[in-house]
Parts: sequence; structure tokens; C-alpha cells
Amino acid sequence: MRSLVKKLIPGRLFRVIEPYGHLCEAIALNIWYGFPARDLKVIGVTGTNGKTTTTLMIYHMLHQAGYRVGLMTTVAYGADEDVRPQLQHMTNVPVREFMQRLKWMRQRRIEWLVLETTSHALAQNRVWGVPYSVAVMTNVTHEHLDYHRTFENYRDVKVRLFRLAARNHEGLRSGVINADDPSWHFFADVIPNVVTYGIDHGELRATNIHSSMSGSDFEMKYQNLALHLKVSLPGKFNIENTLAAAATGVIIGLSDQQIVDGVAALKNVEGRMTTIDEGQAFNVIVDFAHTPDAFDKLFKDLRPIVKGKLIVMFGSPGRRDEAKRAAQGRLAGKYADEVIVTEEDDRDVEGEKIMNQIAEGAEQAGKVKGRDLFLVHDRTEAINFAIKQAHKDDTVLLLGKGHEKTIERADGEHPWNEVAIVKEILQNGI
Repeated sequence: MRSLVKKLIPGRLFRVIEPYGHLCEAIALNIWYGFPARDLKVIGVTGTNGKTTTTLMIYHMLHQAGYRVGLMTTVAYGADEDVRPQLQHMTNVPVREFMQRLKWMRQRRIEWLVLETTSHALAQNRVWGVPYSVAVMTNVTHEHLDYHRTFENYRDVKVRLFRLAARNHEGLRSGVINADDPSWHFFADVIPNVVTYGIDHGELRATNIHSSMSGSDFEMKYQNLALHLKVSLPGKFNIENTLAAAATGVIIGLSDQQIVDGVAALKNVEGRMTTIDEGQAFNVIVDFAHTPDAFDKLFKDLRPIVKGKLIVMFGSPGRRDEAKRAAQGRLAGKYADEVIVTEEDDRDVEGEKIMNQIAEGAEQAGKVKGRDLFLVHDRTEAINFAIKQAHKDDTVLLLGKGHEKTIERADGEHPWNEVAIVKEILQNGI
């Protein structure tokens, strides 16, 4: 029905009325399912990058502390020990399924729910009725402008999460905000209780940082509190995610040891800096990074610790934000020794067109087709090609698909498992 209505109504008008249709649906289904989120204490995590890792870290922190805790993220959902993979290509599922999951969690007597919350879910009122107690912002950078049209619209939609938490007088009405992000004050201005964090700015800070390909350890300082934290995920951005989780722990009253043990409990996140070791002499990493900001942070973190060449493979989805394609190409061209452009959910858009848009950016950064820039449309062939290019101490970085279990092409969805494909290629001795 939604697709039929979308065809009949001009695009600009449809975007205006669409949220109200979702709102009516959310209200009706909340009534039907008996407002299943009513008794939960909810921590909402929003941002362009880092949402999933931060959400999982908070979940592990609460779980380790002995709470009954539920989880909904891009990669998984569940309650307590019963965590299941999220198969849809979306973070926040449609309202009916969302209500069903909430009802199931309520039946499990969940105390806390850690809910990764996207701009689409907020704009479309899919999370109406959720009593957010704490709102967490990781960062806000260029993404989803195909839908929100301007960065300001995108940012302001994310601020709604903090407004929702501020209106919940039975909750903590608290915000955790990345003070290193230029937009931080838009979030801080709408909620009464705030803890800011960051590496360069903020009340809760990371100092004495020691990083490697296997993770980081650092000192976290907040007021009179000083904790030594270890995280098994590499990259400066994962230090920021850890600070966000730790700040959440401080707000909800966890002990020092519960915070230390909780952030250390997350050993890996599927498709997030997943290192694949089949005995090869070079590094292979699968990561979900798919925005210019994620590329910039990832490349800046990895470039200094890569011993050999940095070989990067990625694509860009069809029917999504076209403006980011050249930007991603420029960043890859700037930091990587070799760039391989491939498919990434082309949908019904011509793959060659997408690849050439990315390649234009890489060429602006000095890459040359056939020398250090290669276009290989079939993603399996591109992975195979990237691995063949690698020698001792090189690092192959495969970006964009991460945890996803399907790849979308013109004829529909096809099964996909990037980690399994890489392992098979490596095991076959390529």
C-alpha cells in the first residue's frame, strides 16, 4: 500500500505526509499491543557512525552488572542471553515487528532496553511511545541526505531523541553527548542533564592512550573519577564509542568496576573491524564503514599502523545518497595505496554509473585506473582481486557490507556473508 501511495503522490508532498501515516500506525499498534515499552527504562543511541558498537557496549555493561537487559541494533536484537541476528537491511524494524519485539521483551521482564535509534525511525515516528530515559549521541556527519535533503534537517531529526528523553519525567532525562562533534550544543540545549565526552573536549575524557591493531587502553577521567579502560576494538573512533558507553554507565549509577568490566566484555562486533586470520601473511579486515566521516576516521587511524600497503575495496548503494560517492573515492584515493571499487547493493541503479562516480573522486586524489585504481563490479571477484594484490604485512580493508546477510541487485536480494566469503578465498590459498 505504501508503495502505491508513493507512486500516486508527488515526491515532495509524500515526504511531508509520510511521517503522519507512520505516526497513526504507531499510535494504533501501541494501543493494540498494550503500550509494550511502557515499563521499560530505555537508553537510545543515535549518530551517524558508532551507534551499533556503542549500543552493544552499553548492553554488555548492563548485562555484566546483573541487569535484565534487552537490545535492538543494526546487527542483532534480543534479551539477556537470547540475542539473535538482525537480518533486515535496517536498524529500526517496521512498527508492527517493533511492537512484537517489545512485547516479547516485556514478557521476559526486561528492566533496561538499549535501542539503537536512526534518523529515519525518528522522522517517521516509528519509535513513538518509547519512554527514552537516556539519549546518547555519537556524532553527526554527512549521511542520508537523499532522504533528509539537508544536513541541518538530518541533525535536527536526531535532536528529537533528546527532546523525547527530556519529556520523560519518570526517566533520568539525561543526555550523553560527544563534545568533539561540532553539533554537540544542539543536543545539549534541549535536555536538562548532560554529560559530555571526548578525546579533545568534554567533561569525561580519554588520556594516556595506547593503541594497536588489537585495540586500545587508556585512562578515563571524569570529575574525581579515574578509570583504566581497555577495549578490544581498534581505532580512535572506538575509544570515542567506549567513552560514550562509560558516560552512560556513570549516568545510570554503575560502579567503577562495573564500567571497567562492562566495556572490556565486548570482544568484537560482527562486521565492525572484524579481522580474519586464516594463516595468511597479510591482514584482512571487514568493516561496515560506509560514510565519508567513517572513511576519514578509519583511514587516519589505520594508516600509521599499517606496515605494508593499504588496499581498500568498497562500493556505494543505489537509490541512496549520491553526493557521498565521490567524497568516499577521494578519501580512499588519499589514504590507500590501491583502491578497488565494486558493487554494494546496486538495487536497480546501473553499477557502472555508481563505480565511475566513486572513481572520479579517487582520480581527483591522484589514483590512475589500471595502476592503483581498479573497477571490479562483481563483489566476490573484487574481494578475490583485492586479496591477490596483497603481500606480506599489507592490509586489505573490505568496507560497506560488514554484518549484512544479503546483497541487493536489480533482480532482488541475494544471500551474502562477507566474512565467510573471505575465509573461503583465503582457505583456498589465493
